[in-house]
Amino acid sequence: MADLPPNLMYTEEHEYLSPTEEEDVFTVGITDYAQGELGDIVFVELPAAGETFEAGASFGTVEAVKAVSDLYMPVTGEVVESNNALADDPSLVNSDPYGAGWMIRIRVKSTSDVEGLLSPEDYADHVG
Repeated sequence: MADLPPNLMYTEEHEYLSPTEEEDVFTVGITDYAQGELGDIVFVELPAAGETFEAGASFGTVEAVKAVSDLYMPVTGEVVESNNALADDPSLVNSDPYGAGWMIRIRVKSTSDVEGLLSPEDYADHVG
């Protein structure tokens, strides 16, 4: 498996949470492992800014040639931005899942929730 970015936290459902410059805002996307398992991504459905979700709730879907998969919220929070570029080019999730292929930015309800996610080492063991 490819190296996992060390500054991210992960879920067992293959989403990642990446810190931003704002203390309580994080970027959410799917891992390189997940996009590889899905194959060529052809459509991504994301929520609008202002929507709130509980940890573990589905916040959207990603459609690949061979499957449709739900996206799950890593922590409870409010969507502050969706990656509109994915509407025109969903393949960004395949080519750059940790960069241009990000999905949403969220303001977490409690930053302590982030501590309950998997470390890169724990995620690697999970998919290992």
